[in-house]
Amino acid sequence: MYQIEREKVGRMDVYRLEFGGFIKMDEMQHWVDDSQKQLTTSPGTFAVWVDMRNLKPLPQDAQEKMMEGQKMYKDKGMVRSAVVVPNSLVKLQFERIAKESGIHEWERYFSAEEPEWESSMKSWIEKGVN
Repeated sequence: MYQIEREKVGRMDVYRLEFGGFIKMDEMQHWVDDSQKQLTTSPGTFAVWVDMRNLKPLPQDAQEKMMEGQKMYKDKGMVRSAVVVPNSLVKLQFERIAKESGIHEWERYFSAEEPEWESSMKSWIEKGVN
C-alpha cells in the first residue's frame, strides 16, 4: 500500500508519501508511475515526508523500483527527505537504497519509537536541522 499527497509544511512544498505492508515490485512500479504524474506539476524545489511505520522490508526487485523513484524525486527538485521507519532493519535497507540512488546526503531517518519523531522530521523539512 502506498499514498502520495502534496501539501505545505511551513513555507516548504512537501510530498507526503506513505508506504505500508508488504509491497511487491508491481505495486512499487505503480508508485513510480503515479509519482511521475504528480511531479509534472512540482515546484522548483520541494521536500519529501515519508511514513514507513507500517512497511515490511522490500524484496530486491521492489527495492530497485524504489531507487528509480528516489532518483526521479531528486531530479525533479527534492532538496530534503525525512523518513520515519519502524525498526533498524527497514532503516538499514533504506539507507543502502538511498546511497545507491544518490539521495543519502539529503535524507534523514527518524525512529517511530522516538517520542518526538514528528517534530524532528518537521524541523528537518522546514529548516534542514535534525
